[in-house]
Amino acid sequence: MLRPQLNRSKITSPTIAQARQRGDDLTGAAGFQAVHGPGLTVVLNDAPSSGGTPPKGATLDELVVHQQDVQAVVNALWAGGAEAMTIMGVRVISTSAVRCVGNTLLLEGVLYSPPFTITAIGSAELMQNALDASPAVAAYRQAVAAWGLGYSVRPEGDVTLPAYTGSISLQYANPTGNP
Repeated sequence: MLRPQLNRSKITSPTIAQARQRGDDLTGAAGFQAVHGPGLTVVLNDAPSSGGTPPKGATLDELVVHQQDVQAVVNALWAGGAEAMTIMGVRVISTSAVRCVGNTLLLEGVLYSPPFTITAIGSAELMQNALDASPAVAAYRQAVAAWGLGYSVRPEGDVTLPAYTGSISLQYANPTGNP
């Protein structure tokens, strides 16, 4: 993983230096610095259009990637030991939310159209095993087989994920007891 370039040359107290080092060490895990390493990329896509008419037995709703499909992949990758992740090139942190609006993905206030690309750093083998073991990913893969939705997984030898640059301020939380 990449480390931040911080100038600590004026630190004279060992206690302060240790505290700052502990904070610096946590920035990568929190998503606030770029990281790199081996990993896995998963791409989900809507089924190809057939002139606006769904295949026999399918509804238009069954031919698009849904929020739960993206979330299933994200959850499986975390369960498989992902150390860091991006969706559509946007770094995912603990407060990130996966939301779909129709067949678009809303992430950090920006709408993205399919195909949806999810890249994670970690053991490709363990993350692949977690994808294969996930019942929710299995349900999506059944739709892939039935309706032609897109699903691909490829290992990454060395991928760089950017630092999180979105807001970290809570906008709607109130302390307990305060209206």
